Amino acid sequence: MARISPLVAVPPLAFAALAGMFLWGMGRDAPNELPSAMVGRDAPAVPQTTLPGKTQLTDEMLRQPGVKLVNFWASWCPPCRAEHPTLTDLAKRMPVYGVDLRDTDANALQFLAEDGDPYAAIATDPKGRTAIDWGVTAPPETFIVDGEGRILYRYAGPLVREDYSNRFLPELEKAMAAEE
Repeated sequence: MARISPLVAVPPLAFAALAGMFLWGMGRDAPNELPSAMVGRDAPAVPQTTLPGKTQLTDEMLRQPGVKLVNFWASWCPPCRAEHPTLTDLAKRMPVYGVDLRDTDANALQFLAEDGDPYAAIATDPKGRTAIDWGVTAPPETFIVDGEGRILYRYAGPLVREDYSNRFLPELEKAMAAEE
């Protein structure tokens, strides 16, 4: 009788390990969400440049009492346009600060003139250096910042539909409850 080589078991074991890894990945809470190294840390400095005629965003504003949002956006970014009505609504409840990313002043001002300006203050980041410091991968990204200037949550993507109501809003409500 012929002996069966132990190497015959390698392919089925490798397949089982790969299938187990896939099942584990599918069971994660937010499989598309990248964790942010900035959560729990002080907000990095913001650029000392703004759009003509707009209020300059300062580091001191991020350390004022109360929950606030910092939104990285650009006029050339379609998802930024999609989330704009949500930011306008949020600006009625709390300060929303904007960082215009890799944009021209003219295009950014035209975008705000057409769609409205929800931002209490704006900084510009034409080369994307500040975005790197904040850990921004691509606009839009929104950060929830507490009254001490500490980042509580990072949301990558547009604030729209189910992702907004199921992922972002619970974190915002938790931050606001902690400030009371």
